[in-house]
Amino acid sequence: QVQLVESGGGLVQTGDSLRLSCAASGRAFGNYGMGWFRQAPGKEREFVAAIAVNSRNTNYANSVKDRFIISRDNTKNMVYLQMNSLKPEDTAVYYCAADYWGSGSASASSYEHWGQGTQVTVSS
Repeated sequence: QVQLVESGGGLVQTGDSLRLSCAASGRAFGNYGMGWFRQAPGKEREFVAAIAVNSRNTNYANSVKDRFIISRDNTKNMVYLQMNSLKPEDTAVYYCAADYWGSGSASASSYEHWGQGTQVTVSS
């Protein structure tokens, strides 16, 4: 069982950067692939980025590729999402998720554990 808590969200302007953090508690964090998803008002939850158990495989949505970077620190049970060149369309609640022995799936159904989310608002 893994519990996830996101932090780092806030209100920023277009072009700014923000780093989201996800703290995982529980056992065997290193056995979980980790992902970030987001949900904007009135829209379905969508995939943002994922990192595999082995940390070598990463996966990004086309909309954030070359702007966002996902990383993990297994010694601290943390996963991060560095968001650069933010746009108003990045405004959403961002969720961290854990996928047991995951390889970086973009499918929300692959993830067994979810955090409560952190709000990111990008003003134009």
